[in-house]
Parts: sequence; structure tokens; C-alpha cells
Amino acid sequence: MSDIFREVDEDIRRDRMERLFKRYGGVMIGVLVLAVAATAGYKVWESRDLAQRQESTAALVSAISKSAQGPAQGVEALTGYAGTAAPDMAALARFNAAALLARDGKAAEAAAAYDQIAGDAAVDIAYRNAATLLSVMHQLETGDPAQLQSRLQPLAEEGSPWRFSARELTGLLAARAGDTARAGTLFQQLADDTQAPAGVRSRAADLAALYGKT
Repeated sequence: MSDIFREVDEDIRRDRMERLFKRYGGVMIGVLVLAVAATAGYKVWESRDLAQRQESTAALVSAISKSAQGPAQGVEALTGYAGTAAPDMAALARFNAAALLARDGKAAEAAAAYDQIAGDAAVDIAYRNAATLLSVMHQLETGDPAQLQSRLQPLAEEGSPWRFSARELTGLLAARAGDTARAGTLFQQLADDTQAPAGVRSRAADLAALYGKT
């Protein structure tokens, strides 16, 4: 009889985990995309004069607007723009193209697009690290947990600007791998970290509660 109750408990946990993935995945991705966009805008402001920025930004906006015709058209326009733009603006276009693929339900293609950004030495390291996080996010339910956690490890270290998101993803991957004790510990640490963003702490508290760590 105890085995039956244990199986029921595991099913309940699995169902709650799936709901949390769906609930928070989009939130984390949205936050990261906004962070990338803000970083890109700041660097462009630093490195280019007004006329160049206005022209390049207008071209990027035009490429983004093509997505109104459909994801495929948007991806094509953004890819074309990225082929001729300066590295910082090209990276932003590639992020937008990958986001369109994701919204079109093509998670594997989106992850591959983010991986291309992450592996491009010409791209600023801040963008490459963000691309790594976004790639991992789109592989949370399909990729190899150990491999993905390994990719996140450098980003989760103290001092990394992406450490809170990286630790959150690491916890989710630990849970998916069945290491619920580690997942609970990671989430509780995030929930207790006063330096972590409020949204991260709130999600971490929910997830820590799921694993009995509160």
C-alpha cells in the first residue's frame, strides 16, 4: 500500500513540476530577452554616433516588423539584417530571430540559433552568456540534464551577472534528473538570497516548497 501512495505522490509532484515549467519558463525568457535588449541598446549608445545608431536601429525595427507577416518572414528579414549589421546590432537581430522561432513552437531550432550566438567569438561575452541561458531554457524538457548543468556552471558562479537565472535553471534541471534534494537546496538558497531579484526569489520559494525545503 505504501508503494501506491508513493507513486501517487510522485505523479502529483511531476504534474506540479510541469505546471511550474509552463508558468515560469516564459517569464524567465522574457526577463532575459529584455536584459539583452537593454544591454545591446546601452552598448550601441556608447559605441556609435547618433546618425549611425538611428539608421541601424531603423533598419532593425523594419526587419522586426516583418514578423507581422509571419514568423518565417521575420526570421528571414532578421537574418538578412544580421548579415550586414555591426556585431552588436547583428547579435540583437539574431536574438529576435531565435525568439520568433521559439514562439513558432520550434524550440529545437531556437536553441540551435542561441547556440550559434553563444559560440560566436565576435559577439560580446554578455550576449554569448545570455544566449547560453536561453538555449538551456529551450532544452529544459528535452536536453541532457547533466550536459546542460555543465554549461550553466560558469554562469552560476558568484560575480556572474546571470548567476541567479543560471542557478534557477540548474535547480530545474536537477529536479528533472530526479535529484530532488539538490533541487530543493538550490531553490531554498535562491529564496533566501536577498541579492536575487524578487521574481527569482518568489519562484524559488514556490519550488522549494514543492520539494519540502521550507
